[in-house]
Amino acid sequence: MKKLKKQLVKAFGKNSISESFEELTLVINSEDVIDVCKQLRDDFNFSILIDLCGIDYLTYGESDWNGNASSSGYSRARQPQQSSVHKEQRFGVIYHLLSVEDNQRLRVKALLSLDNLMIQSVTNIWNSADWFEREAFDLFGILFENHTDLRRILTDYGFVGHPLRKDFPMIGEVEMRYDEELGRVVYEPVSIESNINVPRVIRK
Repeated sequence: MKKLKKQLVKAFGKNSISESFEELTLVINSEDVIDVCKQLRDDFNFSILIDLCGIDYLTYGESDWNGNASSSGYSRARQPQQSSVHKEQRFGVIYHLLSVEDNQRLRVKALLSLDNLMIQSVTNIWNSADWFEREAFDLFGILFENHTDLRRILTDYGFVGHPLRKDFPMIGEVEMRYDEELGRVVYEPVSIESNINVPRVIRK
């Protein structure tokens, strides 16, 4: 790993490489994703994309959990998370790469702003990115330019919103049911009341 880190620092600069838990992370500019990924595949032998996922940094670094909630319970997970800190690059696309030839792994991180959630698709570099990118689009609303079939993959076609964003309520925005009179599925506002979904600890 030390040899790989040295090579990555030489190719991409010292400030773009970090190391934690015996894994390397390369942070790149989202506009350079195609050039960087091609270089990693061709020059560093990262021939396999193991995983690609989106991430929402809305409340990253903020300690909003109540550490003394064991006796009172809490319903934080039911409510949309909010942040008073504006993050210029709130979203990210994370690529997990594998070099079978060198038995090495690498995490690549590209950050995106809420104003521009567009990044180039890497499906022409690694075919396995196809469904991963659709999932990130569906759950986070990240758009992958030049993806040939970018549509929802886990939620319904008429689903409103992106459920893995931290400001999306856990109970959702709408609910659906089949209407016998209309003979079709209808969408209505959620009728579930917010409640505590984490069991309380009862002490004697």
